[in-house]
Amino acid sequence: MAGQIETKVKAATAGAYLASTGLLAALTAVQDQPGLVGWMPAWLAPFVLSAVVPGITFVGGYRARHTPRSDADARAAADLRAL
Repeated sequence: MAGQIETKVKAATAGAYLASTGLLAALTAVQDQPGLVGWMPAWLAPFVLSAVVPGITFVGGYRARHTPRSDADARAAADLRAL
C-alpha cells in the first residue's frame, strides 16, 4: 500500500472497533434482561442495535480531519483514476 493512511480512515476504524466491542459487552451484560429493549417492537430491535456501530463509524469518519495530500500524491491518484 502506497502513501499514508488517512486520518478519517483511522478514526472510522477505531470508532467501529470500540463501538462494536462496547455494544457486544453491553449486550452480554444485559442478555438476561430483555426488558431493556422491550419497549421497542421485537422486529425493530435488531435493526436499531445494528445501526449503532455504523452510526458511530460515520460520525468518527465525518468529524476527523482530512489528511492533506502532497502534489505528487494528488497526481498519482489522478493517474490511477484515469486508468
